[in-house]
Amino acid sequence: MPGWTCLVTGAGGFLGQRIVHLLVQEKDLEEVRVLDKVFKPETREEFFNLQTKTKVTLLEGDILDAQYLRRACQGISVVIHTAAVIDVQGGIPRQTILDVNLKGTQNLLETCVQASVPTFIYTSSVDVAGPNSYKEIVLNGHEEEQRETIWPDPYPYSKKMAEKAVLAANGCSLKNGGILHTCALRPMYIYGEKSPFISFEMVRALKNNGILGVTGKFSIANPVYVGNAAWAHILAARGLRDPKKSPSIQGQFYYISDDTPHQSYDDLNFTVSKDWGFHLDSSWSLPLPMLYWIAFLLETVSFLLRPFYNYQPPFNRHLVTLSNSVFTFSYKKAQRDLGYEPLVSWEEARQKTSQWIGSLVEQHKGTLNTKTQ
Repeated sequence: MPGWTCLVTGAGGFLGQRIVHLLVQEKDLEEVRVLDKVFKPETREEFFNLQTKTKVTLLEGDILDAQYLRRACQGISVVIHTAAVIDVQGGIPRQTILDVNLKGTQNLLETCVQASVPTFIYTSSVDVAGPNSYKEIVLNGHEEEQRETIWPDPYPYSKKMAEKAVLAANGCSLKNGGILHTCALRPMYIYGEKSPFISFEMVRALKNNGILGVTGKFSIANPVYVGNAAWAHILAARGLRDPKKSPSIQGQFYYISDDTPHQSYDDLNFTVSKDWGFHLDSSWSLPLPMLYWIAFLLETVSFLLRPFYNYQPPFNRHLVTLSNSVFTFSYKKAQRDLGYEPLVSWEEARQKTSQWIGSLVEQHKGTLNTKTQ
């Protein structure tokens, strides 16, 4: 394949950084442009220190700025669009989430047409498929089931509509007469080093004598390691640029999981942190139906108070459902079309994540007794 160039949006994020690290090892990649609203100093330094022949260009700007996007996409062969606002607790204004996740994606697609960018890979989410009810059981689900979230909450709704826009854009004519080819990847819950969710849970537990919070004890999920989720994006970029593989990938979406054992979110947090003295909360917790109806009452209170006061409930029905459902998916379609196989085994992923949690414990030394009781 001839030399190519790639733009990664959300490149300063948890997944975006890992995609960039793998991208710069790709043969014939001449330049990778890494775009985010703001890069942390340590992320900026990390990108500058990458050992690669590939040119790495840092771009700070807003995905809602059409003029800025035009400059970023000029001369680009592949766009990997990971940028998104992730919020399942209702802490971020609905319009902000819709603007970035939906309008930002539409802006980027339009820019790709105008700048004649032929390949577009969208980082979707398993959230676009549900779960719609904690009573719903999905084990090793697959793409042919055509599952779709019915939640009106801004995160799942915006991701669903953005994915639809991306897949509908497949086959669009580009300004130079070429054709736009798109696909979407739906990773499971992503874990690993630098996970903002795991970091939050660990810091919270450190302040609570190493007792992990109860967030999803009734769930069965198949989380995916960040390195494997990133690898799927590299394979999608290769596949859509390969004339032989591309026709079967164009306009398709793929669930991305790996060989991490099916387990609850709480068990995952415990498994990756137990080496450092963390332990699960053994106290009694509310039955799931009661938790769901309390969430409904809290949402009702929030709605009634809205004209006078912005009350943000500690949890909502979508979060209760998301965190406590049996909802797992197979990666067989990605295996068939993209040639996807997990790069990192469960044991290695667990070990790497645990070592990183050890560094968090070191930073917060003195707040946790790591001796076995």
